[in-house]
Amino acid sequence: MLNTETGEVVEKILRHEADKVREFYASLPGQVRVGIEATGSMHWFLKLMEELGIDCQVGHPAKIRAAEPRKQKHDRRDAALQLKLLVENRFPSIWMPPTEQRDLRVLLLHRHQWVRMRTRVQNTLQAIALSSGLRRGSTLWSQAGQHAIASLPLTPNAAHRRTQLQTLYRKLDRQIGKLDERVRDQALRRPGAKLLMTHPGVGAVTALATDVFLGDPTRFANGKALASYVGMIPSEHSSGGRQRLGQLSKQGSPLLRFLWGEQQCTPYTKIRA
Repeated sequence: MLNTETGEVVEKILRHEADKVREFYASLPGQVRVGIEATGSMHWFLKLMEELGIDCQVGHPAKIRAAEPRKQKHDRRDAALQLKLLVENRFPSIWMPPTEQRDLRVLLLHRHQWVRMRTRVQNTLQAIALSSGLRRGSTLWSQAGQHAIASLPLTPNAAHRRTQLQTLYRKLDRQIGKLDERVRDQALRRPGAKLLMTHPGVGAVTALATDVFLGDPTRFANGKALASYVGMIPSEHSSGGRQRLGQLSKQGSPLLRFLWGEQQCTPYTKIRA
């Protein structure tokens, strides 16, 4: 910790016990600026900083490490390096969404997990139907299709498995329906997502995911920078005047990239192409 007025540097180890972290940062006088390296478990800290009204900058881990030639990792030295980068205005800050957007991301990821579980159940039920000579395709999920698979003559254990899977499928389908309603309600509340839904073929899930995972689109210099952020551009290994392009870089949000990939396969996109 550096006091910019006196130049005094204080080193302190904070234990994550009770409210000691909150008490420490709440007691700091004047304007406070905090730098933290991006980690998967930092969100509680970011939320705390927002509640206390403290300016917290999140640094790019690779760029922070690039500023230190030594390869040894040491917490005290790492903290000193981050402090130095902050003081010299060289801290490699990355954009972080506010708490509301992070919470909407949780909603979308939760729905996606339930959809994946339903897909696995559907694939298993489809396999049971095909192995018994029942070919219904997508109509297997209609009321008549479900009655048809429930009427298949199976051995006791196989029949028990089928019944359990059908019960699970109905439960998952109901829960996903409720989540879809929440997603649509949230999408209609956000001007950016609501505008995206006016485009043919763009539903509430894709619109809301695009809005909350990208944030303010004006922070991107151009369309290429935006596509790079999502990981929709090819990786490149060029040297000696020869350009070599590989597979997609797959950086950024896997969910948003998946939804955009689905969107490119819609009939609307094919017609426009």
